[in-house]
Amino acid sequence: MKPISSFIHWILAAAVLFLWATTASAQNITVAPDHATVYSQGATSVFLTFSNAANRRPVSGTFCGDIVPAAPDIGFKCDPATVYGSLPVRYDQSRTSAVTGYTDVMSVPPSVARRAYQDAVAGKGTFFYVRRFVRTDGPGPDEYVVVTLRLSGNGAATSFSLTSVRLLWDEGRKTVPFVKSDEPLPSITAEISYTGTGRLVGRWEIVKPGDSPPTATDLLPEAALPPEERGRQRRFTQLSRFNVQLPPGGRYSLPGPENWRVNKSLVGGYQLLLRIEAVPDPGNPVNAVPAGATAGFSLPTLKYFVSAGDAPPPADVLSNEPVEWTLFPENQAVVPAASELAFKWSATDRAKYYRLTITDGAGKAVHSAMLPAGRLEYRAPSWLGERTPDGNLKWKVQAFGEGNRLLSESPVREIRIGR
Repeated sequence: MKPISSFIHWILAAAVLFLWATTASAQNITVAPDHATVYSQGATSVFLTFSNAANRRPVSGTFCGDIVPAAPDIGFKCDPATVYGSLPVRYDQSRTSAVTGYTDVMSVPPSVARRAYQDAVAGKGTFFYVRRFVRTDGPGPDEYVVVTLRLSGNGAATSFSLTSVRLLWDEGRKTVPFVKSDEPLPSITAEISYTGTGRLVGRWEIVKPGDSPPTATDLLPEAALPPEERGRQRRFTQLSRFNVQLPPGGRYSLPGPENWRVNKSLVGGYQLLLRIEAVPDPGNPVNAVPAGATAGFSLPTLKYFVSAGDAPPPADVLSNEPVEWTLFPENQAVVPAASELAFKWSATDRAKYYRLTITDGAGKAVHSAMLPAGRLEYRAPSWLGERTPDGNLKWKVQAFGEGNRLLSESPVREIRIGR
């Protein structure tokens, strides 16, 4: 009977081990898609959703040729000897999501694609993107989540993403038109570089004089945002819509709205916006939400100035690119205590003063401050953490110019004050 007893004991032990492993696996972070096909000769962006990411935040994204066990941490991490590069900070679009848990846009830089291609020529067919998460609820192991990447040409199997967008006047011959209200505007074109294939769906909108300018989040392609945030992007006056099929090839010239649709009725500065909507991605059909036409950057705007006379345009319409804010603390950062919290931001041209606005997680105002143009830092009062029960805060900075005119608004950043 002893062999039978030992066998039963082994079966029970194996069952317990299996149940433990299943439970542990269910608690680990998962990612969808966990594999993707990317362009071998340039940049590619892929929309990712992470589940089971409660009480965790991402701190790094690394591309590498091989992975190794991360013990004593969880998962697999990059082999330091095979690191290709990191996710550029300017392309970090990671966000918490009430629907999917956490979302991210994995932007593969051209330099990483070149390194991976060199290894592929030598016989290695795949490489990896590894996102590292740390705990926000106390000490604990880090967790590494891996996406397996395959190289391909710029065909239908590659993820459908936008890699470059340029808005041009009259085929690029004019930068910022200065016209009278009765004069025609030059023609408008959007030069788009992309990977994969899919439908390009969207609309042209216009920001009129007196309207608050769009934020960097407003200008993101819809597919770069979590599902619940896609309907919250601010809409402006619509001029026209488009819906075209982009074949494999990587370049497309999108005609702008018809000239007669472009408003010139008010004197002042206007902005033309290209809004790109989310569509299914043929290269990654496993995504739970439409993820085609994503990108890790805000789309540019096209500006023009209408005058009743011959006065030159004001200086604040001379740039066609959205302001790129540098903000600190980083998004999703955890600060040990409010007394150690300092908000910092980059300077904005022609700013006369800045307004810092802080709200709780539900959007209720908690604190605000006005600072002169020379001040790019604000140290939080010690009682700030007492204004929110869970320690979660959101903050943004607005830059104002002459006549209290809003020049630019930073993206909203989320932070957590530790207890």
